[in-house]
Amino acid sequence: MKRFTYSKRMQRLPKQFFADLVRKVQVAQEKGMDVINLGQGNPDQPTPDHIIQSLQQAATNPINHKYPPFRGFRNVKQAVANFYKRNYDVTLDPEREVAILFGGKGGLVELPQIFTEAGDSVLVPDPGYPDYWSGIALSGAGMVTMPLLEKNKFLPDYSLLSEEQLHHAKMMLLNYPNNPTGATATSEFFEETVNLAKQYDINIIHDFAYGAIGFDGKLPTSFLQTEGAKDVGIEIYTMSKSFNMAGWRIAFAVGNEEVIEAINLYQDHMYCSVFGAVQEAAITALDEANDSIPELVSLYERRRNVWVNALREIGWQVEPCEGSFFVWLPVPEGMSSVEFADELIEKVGVVTAPGLGFGEHGEGYIRTALLVDEERLKEAAQRIATISYFQGSN
Repeated sequence: MKRFTYSKRMQRLPKQFFADLVRKVQVAQEKGMDVINLGQGNPDQPTPDHIIQSLQQAATNPINHKYPPFRGFRNVKQAVANFYKRNYDVTLDPEREVAILFGGKGGLVELPQIFTEAGDSVLVPDPGYPDYWSGIALSGAGMVTMPLLEKNKFLPDYSLLSEEQLHHAKMMLLNYPNNPTGATATSEFFEETVNLAKQYDINIIHDFAYGAIGFDGKLPTSFLQTEGAKDVGIEIYTMSKSFNMAGWRIAFAVGNEEVIEAINLYQDHMYCSVFGAVQEAAITALDEANDSIPELVSLYERRRNVWVNALREIGWQVEPCEGSFFVWLPVPEGMSSVEFADELIEKVGVVTAPGLGFGEHGEGYIRTALLVDEERLKEAAQRIATISYFQGSN
């Protein structure tokens, strides 16, 4: 007998699509299958030693055994400002234009609750990161999807939005390099975004989770590099992907000072900032990023090239991603993304994420992650070749 009922807010939360994927993987493993998991987004490399050593040292400092300042240590925010200036030539005021977050996901779920309510709407990419939907559901706002289509290089076409949709939109979520498509944004696209936001008073939230991971010699463009970007929104930069610090739960929101103040105010009531030793380790990571990030990007680029070449050899016509550590692959004709992903798990033990889990316009694709070594990527391609969906050299 159920004694406690969820609030309406909790009942609005979307179903966690990928929980079912985890269950399918467990079933395959219980059968003794050697699973190659390309479905997750969890970095496989360890956090660099110098960052770990910084944490260890900071953990022995009694000052970090106390509550840190509610809004974090100033020197952490200064390190963020220095990092942005050094890498993107973006100037940030560390006190007014930087907020410390409990991971990028935390900020992305918080922001719709801070700025929207029932009757408002949020513009979201489709396909997109599913946790965008969670914050919107908790706020009670509505959601308007922006299709990301291959013919548009997986950038939204703003001309498809009606005047009514634009006038009701309080917020827009963007993400480049993109999860799940691996696409990157151009400076021209961000200029168009800033102009649209100014015209309709839309708060832009750019999820820059993969901001360090660009290929073929191209550093991804920061939204804040666009003239006027700080007038209309912010960017969220997480330590998880660039520094293999996914479990450390620290990220930053940077940009518009009104939005930053609102985040800080919300978090004043929710938390008492990130553990001080983690903040100190983040300073080390940011200050020494030019030593660690290039090596990581090179690793992912080698894996990307191996994976794409191996798939092309078996006859799968695929395109390489421009950034992130995801490759977005078309499914065989006549199959849904869920059907194809299920067959890959059940028949050859290769785990992928079906595109439908990222939204309606993700149908027709699967997402694969470059988070296993090159030999396992080659093996995954060879396993897929055995079920004869594609006609190639094998």
